[in-house]
This record gives sequence, C-alpha cells and structure tokens, in this order.
Amino acid sequence: MTSNRVSLKPDSAEAALLPFPVMAVVKKTNAARALEALGIRYELRSYEVDEADLSAETAARKLGLPSEQVWKTLCVRADDRAVLLAVVPAGFELDPKKLARAAGKRSVAPVPLKELTELTGYIRGGVTALACKKPYPVFLDETALLFERISVSAGQRGLQLVLGPHDYARAASAIVADITRPKDGQA
Repeated sequence: MTSNRVSLKPDSAEAALLPFPVMAVVKKTNAARALEALGIRYELRSYEVDEADLSAETAARKLGLPSEQVWKTLCVRADDRAVLLAVVPAGFELDPKKLARAAGKRSVAPVPLKELTELTGYIRGGVTALACKKPYPVFLDETALLFERISVSAGQRGLQLVLGPHDYARAASAIVADITRPKDGQA
C-alpha cells in the first residue's frame, strides 16, 4: 500500500502554495512537561534554526517578539566550582560581577562549550533551566518581571516556551536579581 502523505516544512515554497496553513509538528519537551506538572500555563512556539546564528536576538526576530522578551540561559562556573544558570534577555549580556555577588561567590565564568551538554543535558542554543540534568541554582535577571510574558528555551533549538515570568521563576526555583548589563556598544 502506498502513502499519499507529503511532508512539508511550514515555511517552504510548496507550503505557501496551499490554500490552508501547514503547521509544524512540535514534540513536547521535558521542560514543557515540568511546567505541566506544576500546573503552569505556557505556549510552545517554534522557529527555523540557523546553525550559524543561535542568538536570542535572531530567535526573537523569527518569533515576532520584542528582543527584551526572549531570554537565553547561560551556564557558568563559580570560583568554588559550583555550576550556576543565568537567565538573561536578548540584547543584554551577563555581568559576571553582578551574578557572583547575587550568588555569594567571588567570581563566575562561562563553562567551556564542551562541558555544556554533560552538565545540563542540553546543547548550545537549547539550554533551559527547566528539567536540567541536575538542579543547579538559577538566577533570573530582574527585568523579566517587567513583562506579562517572556520566552525561554524549551530545551531544544528552535523551540521556545512563552509564559509569565513569575511562573517561570517559580518553576525554575530562580533567584531574581540584577545580573545583566547592556551589550558593548549599546546604551
């Protein structure tokens, strides 16, 4: 028996010719399951990944969201070898001194990329503080609370969770603190 099924990407030229929208099939991630277990409402949004540009700014543009509402999760190691997760908005960068102060550490530095998956269970561009391999301390920049909704990685590249910042902070057991600064060259 032959199948008449055709697989199309939602943003392909072929899909654009159809008289109905082609929806991407989105698989639920462990991060989404963690939110469901807590009874937290969220929306899953997908976008086409550009392996050459995994920036949160690009994700924001593809999702049609303001960059300050799309957040990236960074994995750092403190001077005492403790691993921490810092959640910061696109358009800003982590201020290591501010994070170290908030965490009660002397200093922090990004973990080497080769250690990221082993530590978190996620690859670069898909790290989330939800459903990590281990329950690391999470620090959420305080500006998240200025928004009704924020977008964070769902645990895989090209897939974001959109939810309330208070719900995210609760789900990630995050400490809310001032941990960012504008990117170089921005006011």
